[in-house]
Order: sequence, then structure tokens, then C-alpha cells
Amino acid sequence: MRGFTSPPGPRRLTVAVAIACSLAARSPAASAGNEPDEVLASLRSELEALRAEYAARLAALESRLAALEGDADLAGPTGAAAPEEMAVPVGAAGAGGPQGPLPVYGGAPASKVFNPDISLIGNFLSVAGRNGVAPSDAFALEEAEATFQAVVDPYARADFFFAYSEEGVEIEEGYVTFPSLPGGFLAKAGKLRASFGKVNTLHTHALGWADRPILTQNFLGGDEGLADMGLSVSRLIPNPWLFLEATGEVFRGTSEGVFEAHEKSDLSLGARLRSYVDLSDATNLELGGSFAAGGNDVGPGYSTRLIGADASFRWRPLRRSDRRFLARTELVWSQREQEEGTARAFGTYLSGEYQFARRWFGGLRFDYAERPESPESRDKGLSALLTFWPSEFSQVRGQYRLTRYDEGQTAHEVLFQLLFSVGAHGAHPF
Repeated sequence: MRGFTSPPGPRRLTVAVAIACSLAARSPAASAGNEPDEVLASLRSELEALRAEYAARLAALESRLAALEGDADLAGPTGAAAPEEMAVPVGAAGAGGPQGPLPVYGGAPASKVFNPDISLIGNFLSVAGRNGVAPSDAFALEEAEATFQAVVDPYARADFFFAYSEEGVEIEEGYVTFPSLPGGFLAKAGKLRASFGKVNTLHTHALGWADRPILTQNFLGGDEGLADMGLSVSRLIPNPWLFLEATGEVFRGTSEGVFEAHEKSDLSLGARLRSYVDLSDATNLELGGSFAAGGNDVGPGYSTRLIGADASFRWRPLRRSDRRFLARTELVWSQREQEEGTARAFGTYLSGEYQFARRWFGGLRFDYAERPESPESRDKGLSALLTFWPSEFSQVRGQYRLTRYDEGQTAHEVLFQLLFSVGAHGAHPF
């Protein structure tokens, strides 16, 4: 209909007849013996007036039709079904999978098909004080995390996290999640943070502290934690009492500082059992047990085994959104095979965080960790922190940290952290 300038044939005839009748009715002067030139002039003027009126009405109709067609293009074909959606299998979110429905690729909005969710999280850290064992810079952009997340198709989702620092760029995590496998299984493939304990699965900006516990430094390879290329498979275990999830993992075996593969077949293994239960409308409890094993840097045939237990207690009254409390603890036992025998070490931390105002949080953390290579060496720590949230996109945190190292040195440090986020960043696993 767009672009035509005259009506269909039958309408032309109707209009012509109407014009003729009108002219006949309006031209009595012709029968009264008026001069031919005057009659022609009168007819010509009336014809022009009718033509102008007809053109104006036609233009108005075309404008209305164009507007209706534009609305139809935006709304989709009349009677078309809504974009098809596939529900995420139960337990996908808990295992780090996607949240909410998965749109079918063909029905997803064009902006989501061709442009993933992109975000950038900055972590600026300043440290004052003296630490002779583990010195740090006065000011540093510890990390800038760039995130790309999108649904691949109805059966997969991709999540990639790139960490930019002064040392360079690395893939912190990059994996594809398959949430709808047969049998209710969920699988992830790529570079993953191992599902060992609670803190190891969290990115730095989601910790709640400006640093990681000492047991992470001593047992799990430092700030990077247990992370490697591999495959993870998880499944919910249905029961009428609580949420129960089991996870099994296999990795390449090269998690820096913990596992080392001397041959292609030297893979590392991991497993975790996680449970969750609501104690009341305002409180819940999460318990977990973890296991990891793989070769170590002593040489071929030597291995390291880690066993962990973790617990998290949360309290948040429904009628007071500005009050909450989180208590968390982890315990890790290490069995490291060495030339002189098996070294057995232990580490733990206990933390509490309380929200006492709308934007203010305070917390304490106690650390204790032996060193896996020499369990007789022990490090202890105590931290107090205060966090202010200007908005949900930024945090300002101050932390006092006291650390007593086995070398006999005591470090007193004050840490200042500024976190900021831009873009669409998906929620982390609960």
C-alpha cells in the first residue's frame, strides 16, 4: 500500500462519476446559453478543487496506513506467539548456571543475540603499614574484571571473565554451561574455579573483605585459588527435607601452587556436596563438604589431597531490609606427599559480617593456617573491617589487618578498597 498515488480502478470510476454529476449539477450556466470559454473555465476550476481535495484525503489515508504498518513491524505479526522460552532446570542457578528462563535463539531480541551482557568491575586497593614477609604496593589497581555473558542457544550459556592487572591479562574463568542435559544433570566446560569450599568459588569483588583468608594463600594457591581447565558436572539430589547438590569435577591438573601435572594423564579430581535449609523466615544454613586431589611439584608419583568443610549462617529479617548478619567458616586439611613422607596440615578461618545501617557493614575475621610443605610453620591473623555502599554499583571498604607469621614477624596494615561496577553483571551463585 505504501507508495501508490492513485486509488484502484473501480474507485477511479466512482470518483469520475461523482465529479461528472457534481459538474452537471453545478453548471446550469451551460444550459442557459453562457459562452463556451466561461463554461470551460468554471469546469476547470471546480475540477482542480475536487482534485486537490481528493489528493489531500488520499495523503491522509496513506499516512495513517504507514503508521499502522510501522506499529505492526514493532509488535510482530498479528497473532504471532510470544518468543518461546525454556525454563532452566532446577538446580542450575545453584551450580553457577544461568538465572531465569532461557530464550530460544530465534525468538531472542536482536540486541541479546548479537550483543552479550558486558560489564567491567574495578578493584582499587591501597595498603598502609609494613609487612616484611608479604609486602605490597601503597597503591594498586588490583584487578579490572571484564565480563561477557550471553545465551548461546536454548541449550547452552557462555560466561567469560577476563582479569586485567599490571602483570597482564588472563582468563579468570571462561566456560560454557549446559543446564538441560538428560537425567537432570548440569555441566560446565572450560576454565573453572573448582567447587572447593565457599571462598574459592567467589570472585574477588564478591568476597566481603579486601583480601582473602590465609588458608587461601597457604592451601589453595593464593589469590587465584583452585582454577584450571576442565569439566564439571552437578545434579540435585531430590529429597523432602533440604536442598542437596552433588558436583564432580576433573581438571587438567595444573592449578598453580597446588597441583602440577607431569604427564598428560596426571589429571586432578574434585567433588563437593552442598546442602541448604531454611531454619525460619529470616534465617538459613548452608553446609558443604569438598575434596580435591592431584599431583604436586615434588615429582611424578607424588600427590596432594585436600579435604574441606564449610558452613554459612545467614540472618535477615523480612521487615528490616537494613539489618542482616552473615557468619561463615571453612576448615581445610591437606595431605601432601613428599620425599620424607606425608605432610599433614590444617587451616581455618571464622568471620562475621553485620549490617547495622542501610549502607554500612562491619565485620571481623580470624585466620589460622599451617603451611602444607612444613606443617610446623603456622600463620595467624585478625582483621576488622568497615564497608560503606554508596550504591549497589560501588563499595568503599576499610580493613585493619594484623598478621603474625611463623618467621616471628608481626605485620600491622590498613587496607583501603574501592570497588566499582559498570554494565550488566550477572548474579553470582548464592
